[in-house]
Amino acid sequence: MLKSIHCYRLSYFKHKPYKDLFMKFGKFEIHSIVTGQFALDGGAMFGVVPKVLWERTNPADDRNRIALSMRSLLIISDEKKFLVDTGAGNKNNDKFNSIYGIQNVDGWFDNALKKYDLTPNDITDVILTHLHFDHCGGSTKLVDDEVVPTFPKAKYYIQREQFEWALNASDKDRVSFIKDDFMPLKNNDQLVLTEGEFELFDGIEILTSNGHTPKQQHVKLSSEGKTIFYTGDLIPTASHIPYPYVMGYDLYPLTTIEEKKKILPQAYEENWILFFEHDPFVNSVTIISSEKGFIIKEKNILDD
Repeated sequence: MLKSIHCYRLSYFKHKPYKDLFMKFGKFEIHSIVTGQFALDGGAMFGVVPKVLWERTNPADDRNRIALSMRSLLIISDEKKFLVDTGAGNKNNDKFNSIYGIQNVDGWFDNALKKYDLTPNDITDVILTHLHFDHCGGSTKLVDDEVVPTFPKAKYYIQREQFEWALNASDKDRVSFIKDDFMPLKNNDQLVLTEGEFELFDGIEILTSNGHTPKQQHVKLSSEGKTIFYTGDLIPTASHIPYPYVMGYDLYPLTTIEEKKKILPQAYEENWILFFEHDPFVNSVTIISSEKGFIIKEKNILDD
């Protein structure tokens, strides 16, 4: 089962094993936590871009799927412990995991948090970019056949418009929303519905985009003159930096292009670190401008 993608994963682990990454970022301590890997159709991930171009950096398996990471960001301050996105979680059945090639890292969040003397009870806030299963599935877990919040003391933040869309999604994207991933948060009074762009906490700003899904929210982390931008599914991998490289999964691909045209020049001018959720090899980059558009200046900035 999943022979080709399984072999690709083994190669990935051998040459660049999953690891938690760290950076002291002004008043914040940040850690990149890879919760697992999954696989999606390469053509769908790159839209109208020909396979001969995207497969150079994203080799496909015999089902035309490319390997993708699920990378969360842990942000620690004196007052708060934030998580940005939670991966797919471990509630899904074998058929679902087979279709999407889901492989969660052993121990999932529990073991990752232990490294920093934390438990799920210590997480104070979870910022969800949007409610697709690969971004919010780990927000809940199964305990004695009951779906409960993974982080019992945390507030979970999602844009109101995204939440309402998830409850009444279109035929195009309905399969991406699984109510067990987020309704227990609502029922347990832990879900905070946000509105538009705002500062959530000193140094943590919420920005929004609409090309991929209505009101996806992005974390812009700023401290001591440095900025990290959590790209989410606006720019899912480093290969998606060029403007035309947008996903077939995007509801409004032309909007995605316009949003990239707004974010990338600012990221270049202000030397932001772009943090990727789905790139299995590149966790972060800075960019420079060239005749071919914006290209990578430095990568894997959060590497040890």
